[in-house]
Amino acid sequence: MEKNAKIYIAGHRGMVGSAICRKLQQDGYTNLLTRTSAELDLRNQQAVFDFFAEEKPAYVFLAAAKVGGIQANNTFRAEFLYDNLLIEANIIHAAYKAGVTKLQFLGSSCIYPKLAPQPLKESYLLMGELEPTNEPYAIAKIAGIKLCEAYRDQYGCDFISVMPTNLYGYNDNYDLHNSHVLPALIRKFHEAKEAKAAEVVVWGTGSPRREFLFADDLAEACVYLMKTYSGRELVNVGTGEDVTIKELAMLVKEATGFEGNLVFDTTKPDGTPRKLMDVSKLHSLGWRHKIELKEGIALAYADFRSKFVQA
Repeated sequence: MEKNAKIYIAGHRGMVGSAICRKLQQDGYTNLLTRTSAELDLRNQQAVFDFFAEEKPAYVFLAAAKVGGIQANNTFRAEFLYDNLLIEANIIHAAYKAGVTKLQFLGSSCIYPKLAPQPLKESYLLMGELEPTNEPYAIAKIAGIKLCEAYRDQYGCDFISVMPTNLYGYNDNYDLHNSHVLPALIRKFHEAKEAKAAEVVVWGTGSPRREFLFADDLAEACVYLMKTYSGRELVNVGTGEDVTIKELAMLVKEATGFEGNLVFDTTKPDGTPRKLMDVSKLHSLGWRHKIELKEGIALAYADFRSKFVQA
């Protein structure tokens, strides 16, 4: 990527998009193209086509998506499927029509079958049934991967797909009703500490294992892959290491300074038993993560406090 190339970051205000913007700016890329959802509704096909025709970006990071945790995925099933299908289809087709040099589509580890062997290899895609609670989101993301493959096959487009593991970091969503597990835990433990509560209740049994990647590490991987990778097959991006939800809760408890008890509500769903990415392909391409989980949680908690806690 040339330093003055026009680069469009779709979803630049989200956790992933903002991290990609920061990384590109740090690396000296000066011609970054962004639009808020108020300025450009990515579900509106004509608006997206007009934007691409007018701006003609050379590179596209497709990080825009409707996202959320188990509860949001399960509640807003139609929205998660419809909105995400429209966003990716509009951008990928517009990128093709506008002659974009390269596009990178960001998916999610939830694309893999619920009971797939661990760790999850890229080849396990479509080898079994999906986790029911987030099936609409997963199907939309699988469609995005297949769009990139099909546009490569039919039109020769250099469109690549990157599958991040569970993410956290700066600009995360801390809403207790529709956020992911780690930011939800940060908020829960912080509020419990402030209220001097005796306990914090965590959904599920605490036994599922999850892998977590700091969003700024993902951004570094995304820029690296945009520069170095042009394969048809998707690439997993993660740490290759996981922890139980109970271990995660203990790390957040320590970071926030909460001194009460930890209680697990076993009437709530656990979701997939384990989701660990096989990142051997990513490592073979020359990239590995830098920020370990304990350090990352401290950074995320500091970010939460700077945004949501009154001085």
